[in-house]
Amino acid sequence: MARGVTTATLRSMTYLPPPAEELRFLDAELRRLDAHRAQLLARRAWLVSVLQSAAPGPAAPPFTGPAPATVPRPEASAPRVQNVLLVLGGVLLTIAAMAFTLVSWGHLGIAGRAAVLGTVTAAALAAPVPLLRRGLRSTAESVAGLGLALTVLDAYALHEAALAGTDGTAYAAVAATVLAGAWAAYGTALGALRLPRPAAPAAAQLPLLLTALAADAGPYGISAALLLTATADAAAALLVTSPALRPVRIAAAIGAYGTGGWGLLGALWLSWTAPGPGAAARAAALLLPASAVAVTAAWRTAGTAAPGSTGATSTTGVTGTTGSAGATSTTGPTHAPAAPGTPSPALPTLPAQPLTTTLPTATALLGILVLLAALGGVLRVTLPGGWAVPGELLGALALLAALRVPGMPERVRHGVAWASAAVQGLALLWALPLVAVALFGPFGWADRPWSGRPADARDAVTVHAPWLSHSGPALAVLGLLAGALALLVRNATWRPRALAGAAVLAWAAALSLPAALELPYVAGLLVLGLLTAAVLALPVLPPTGTVLALVTSVDLAFLALADRTATLTVLSALTVLYAAASTRSRFAPVTAPAALAHATALACATGAAAGWQTPHTALLVLAVPAVAVAVAPRLATTARGACEVTGVVAALVAVGLAVTDAPVLALVLSSLGVLAAATAVRPDRRSAGYAAAALFALAAWVRLAAWEVTAPEAYTLPVTVPALLVGAWRRRRDPLTGSWAAYGPGLAVTLLPSLAALWRDEGWPRPLLLGSAALLVTLLGARHRLRAPLVLGGAVLVLTALHELAPYLVQFADALPRWVPPALAGLLLLALGATYERRLRDVRRVRDVLGRMS
Repeated sequence: MARGVTTATLRSMTYLPPPAEELRFLDAELRRLDAHRAQLLARRAWLVSVLQSAAPGPAAPPFTGPAPATVPRPEASAPRVQNVLLVLGGVLLTIAAMAFTLVSWGHLGIAGRAAVLGTVTAAALAAPVPLLRRGLRSTAESVAGLGLALTVLDAYALHEAALAGTDGTAYAAVAATVLAGAWAAYGTALGALRLPRPAAPAAAQLPLLLTALAADAGPYGISAALLLTATADAAAALLVTSPALRPVRIAAAIGAYGTGGWGLLGALWLSWTAPGPGAAARAAALLLPASAVAVTAAWRTAGTAAPGSTGATSTTGVTGTTGSAGATSTTGPTHAPAAPGTPSPALPTLPAQPLTTTLPTATALLGILVLLAALGGVLRVTLPGGWAVPGELLGALALLAALRVPGMPERVRHGVAWASAAVQGLALLWALPLVAVALFGPFGWADRPWSGRPADARDAVTVHAPWLSHSGPALAVLGLLAGALALLVRNATWRPRALAGAAVLAWAAALSLPAALELPYVAGLLVLGLLTAAVLALPVLPPTGTVLALVTSVDLAFLALADRTATLTVLSALTVLYAAASTRSRFAPVTAPAALAHATALACATGAAAGWQTPHTALLVLAVPAVAVAVAPRLATTARGACEVTGVVAALVAVGLAVTDAPVLALVLSSLGVLAAATAVRPDRRSAGYAAAALFALAAWVRLAAWEVTAPEAYTLPVTVPALLVGAWRRRRDPLTGSWAAYGPGLAVTLLPSLAALWRDEGWPRPLLLGSAALLVTLLGARHRLRAPLVLGGAVLVLTALHELAPYLVQFADALPRWVPPALAGLLLLALGATYERRLRDVRRVRDVLGRMS
């Protein structure tokens, strides 16, 4: 290195290798990392095998180095393989013992039978003792399971050999009882075994059920036996709290839910099918204790506190605030991981997280539902005509008072609330068909207007639907639910929603009331009218009130279609009511369009009642868009757009009514053009001027068609020339003016009527002149790059050419074979598919060219 190079220069220099050399360096580093990872994985596998080794023996050989990377890792550990082998061995021995007992039993005498089974059973039950002393716990569990299975075979063999004359079901009940006690005593004696003690509750599921079957107790007795067994299981699951007896607790809980579930299904079926009060009471006597057991179990599991935690509802392993009386749950004691080779300390408490979160709520929910089902079964056979549902609902609402019981765990409180909500929801679903008939029934008068006044309000809503027999109870359900929402919900967050729900339910009840009480037809209309006004003026939650009022008014309008006088009266009243309500700005976005809609219906009904022809009725409907144009500027911004849209819809209705009469249609179109021009005077609605110009042009064309003018150019050219001059003068003053605004109306006034007259003209002068004019306009548009002349002229030119070629095309099509059009279409599709991208590029290019034009 030259001496002239300074130290600062050397420090700033950085060697950058070529890409190929840098890539080789990266590959070498990655291979080195892979080798180091394989060495670490091999070391980890060796450590895991040392820690999982259960049998005492000589120390494992020292680790000498990483295993080859190609050696596959074992997919199952040694303890797992050992457990699988032991389980399979026990199962095979049990199967062999069953085969011996069932097949080869008859080849031995009584002494031989007793000696064989007794010896094998005693050996199997005694073998775990020395195995446990030697530390072979898994083998002892397997042999103990074989011994338990042999005791079942012993019981069967005893019945077949010495007690064959006794009742098999009764003997099975006694045998199950004896086996449950024997297994419990055996598991207690050998406390290190896990299998015998939980096997005892499994055997205890059978004695009461088998006893009921042996005594022919019937469905009530069988359900009672199952529920009593489940009660005993629940008591065992709640009272057994020792960590060493956790398997017993789990087995008892499974038995409680399984056996209790079957018992509850049977009792519920008996309650649902009870023919009289006595049978329903007996079913309720089964369900009520089961409900009490479920609620008690939920209370105990939700209120169990772990050692070291505080609060009535605190649990181990759960952190946070329960939200009940300020009780806070705390996390249970934690333990550091034990060092390798030392046994793990026993946990001081059971992991109670599942019991204190979902399980108590679900159990309380089940218990309350069972209680309400018992009540419903009794009410069903004692109350007539569907009144059992309101009684059931009253019971569900009364349960809400239990939420204020002091000391109730939060999870149990949730279960009670969910059960009450479920019953309320089912009751609401049961009452909804009544509301559906009252709400949608009046729409049946749409296909039979003014056919005659019905006898009463019920006949008015059952034009195409049958009436329900439980209308009274359904009304009671709606009233109870509305009152419950309005009175019981006090939370500041949920209070507005509850009031909205109460208002909807009260409205549904009032809507169904005239038909349910069979009020006279006029009285039913009056009730719905008062309901509309009352709901519209509802001081609570204006959006809900306006929507309900709108739905009621539509229902009332259809209900009034049965009678002419009622229709005119109702529509007039609704129009006035909504117009008056529109003076309040918060209602205007809904009430102003509703007033215009009812006014449109009133105009149509008035014309029909006066006997006017349909096109003449359109002149009366024009008053609605005129009112919309006059009123819209005075409304708030939120209501202005809705009012204008309703006016446009009314204008379309007027056009549709007048379409069959050309002179009236021309008058309607010109009137709408005047209204559009009046709207365009407003600074924020300048674009309405284009609609006004189009409407005036349409009105002129329709008038020419009504006069059967064969040469419309005589009337359109005097308009086209000044319009084009005005357009040119406007573009000269404002170069930013588009060609559509400057030349579009003038060109369309002549070209389009001439094109329409062309298709009815069989001579040659008009096509020649119109085609020449369209060609000239197209060339001028292309020369000056103006969009309107180019598009209008080109379109008219193409349509004129098609008109001239149409006869020849028809002749050509008749001369072609039938297979030629499909073949040509297929070739066209193939060609388009082959050059699809190029065609898209060409289309985009044409679009860009037109976009750059003015």
